[in-house]
Amino acid sequence: MSITIHLALCLAAISLYLCGAAYLITSIAQKRPIASQWLMSFAVSAMAMHAAGSYPMLFHPSGINLGFFNIVSLTFWVVNLIVLLSSLKKPLQTLFIFLFPLSALCLLMAIVSHDETMITQVSGEMIAHILLSILAYSLLIIATLQALTLAFQNYQLKHKHPAGMIRLLPPLQTMEALFFEILWAGEILLTLSIITGFLFIEDLFAQHLVHKTVLTILAWCIYATLLWGHVRLGWRGNTAIRWALGGFVTLMLAYFGSKFVLEIILR
Repeated sequence: MSITIHLALCLAAISLYLCGAAYLITSIAQKRPIASQWLMSFAVSAMAMHAAGSYPMLFHPSGINLGFFNIVSLTFWVVNLIVLLSSLKKPLQTLFIFLFPLSALCLLMAIVSHDETMITQVSGEMIAHILLSILAYSLLIIATLQALTLAFQNYQLKHKHPAGMIRLLPPLQTMEALFFEILWAGEILLTLSIITGFLFIEDLFAQHLVHKTVLTILAWCIYATLLWGHVRLGWRGNTAIRWALGGFVTLMLAYFGSKFVLEIILR
């Protein structure tokens, strides 16, 4: 694929993401119902362009480029895919208000950064570990966005502001149940990611990996405590939201934080 076509696809994806975000924001501001067919059209078109444009940035003849912004861009593509498929049966469409602009920004940074962390020899076991990690991070990003939406919904209801975006959201109990469903799925995948890491990576406590390993296990413990507290102690509302945000920050520092420092700041 030529550089011109690659850039055109990426810029088309960014434009479609931003158009989708603008459509959602104007619909909410003007109190119009969101047409599912329009939303799906923006999402599918943007994601198709995103995938086609990102492919040559990720896959080279010499190996796979797992640079910081490439991985962030790929992760948000997976997040969009999960939300898109889940929204066919679950009330997740409002999450695109956050996802569309963030996806556009991540793809733009992947284009301009030219960061490279090339892996030339990738075993099937390592690919499985990478995929499980990306899926786990993606689901836990969705859970975090759901937690932020819950916090907004709680605030609006407490202060008796039922207008605006709150009108488009399902009942609070439905949103909270969905939040914990996503969280359980993310924690299960994170568990599998950690297990495959110990099985297939030679030394997870080597100097360049120890911070990632420790913080990932700490994030797993935070999420596990939250889920235990929900089941055994009935934790919900702001308590659950705070624990979820704490787990998310720890997990993002584990991978994206350390990767950002090593590849962007210290490069």
